[in-house]
Amino acid sequence: MLRRNGTKTGSRNLDELLFSPAEEQVKVNELRAAIAPLTGHASIYATDACLKRYLRARNWNIKKAEKMLRDSLHWRSVFKPEEIQWADISGESETGKVYRATFRDKYDHTVIVMHPTRQNTSNMDGQIKQLVYTLENTILNLPPGQEQMVWLIDFHGWGVKHSTPIKTAREIANILQNHYPERLHVGILLNPPRIFQAFMTIVKPFLDPKTFQKVKFVYTRNPESCKLLDDYFANDVLKEVVENPADYNHEEYAKLMEQDDLKSATYWKLGEEEGPKDGEIPNLSIIKLEDST
Repeated sequence: MLRRNGTKTGSRNLDELLFSPAEEQVKVNELRAAIAPLTGHASIYATDACLKRYLRARNWNIKKAEKMLRDSLHWRSVFKPEEIQWADISGESETGKVYRATFRDKYDHTVIVMHPTRQNTSNMDGQIKQLVYTLENTILNLPPGQEQMVWLIDFHGWGVKHSTPIKTAREIANILQNHYPERLHVGILLNPPRIFQAFMTIVKPFLDPKTFQKVKFVYTRNPESCKLLDDYFANDVLKEVVENPADYNHEEYAKLMEQDDLKSATYWKLGEEEGPKDGEIPNLSIIKLEDST
């Protein structure tokens, strides 16, 4: 066992324990024994890869990881994120305020794009349901072997009137870091106004240090700041998204999500019929629909 400091962008922990694959598997087996037996969707969700994420999030402490995972399994049994469909959140998505991009970054991370100025509702429950749907969809569209995503948040035109209520921000932070651990590689805040930094100061107590470390402020007029963008994205990709009101087509995106809904339902059904596979990372690419073209 080794110990390293996490200082680079997207690194997993501030002070992370490192184990050999064999040692990791021992930890996974201990955690699985602690939470057994699992049935239904919980057993499909709790793959070895999933258990490793919870263990990493709690620095391989079995008891802490067990509590975190049990809390997530309870939340999933109540919220039922895998059952949310496009029809449930289509209205929230009309403006393209949050969507899964069709491109990936240079490291093959799936990307979630956010435009806070496009907020079109005041319904916190609907907004959170849309975000959870997007998270679930993004995870199932991660390429094989990839577990983390990138958030690209474009603050063009943002003002105080676009501020997220503290209650909503706190709930989003809770869901992201407690129920989707080790899923965020980096969150890039693009051209946030200086006043937004004050908002982040308020939100910071709700974020654990591991998550907060992954949040990066980037200003396109600052060449030094833009190095992070250059590291992750090609210029033509950024031009498609940044300050581009035509980056999102609701009708085309709806078609994509409706297909993914069918694939997602098939994935969970197959899991119930065949059972989870050790180490499997769910991915919709394994699902083929008969009417797919």
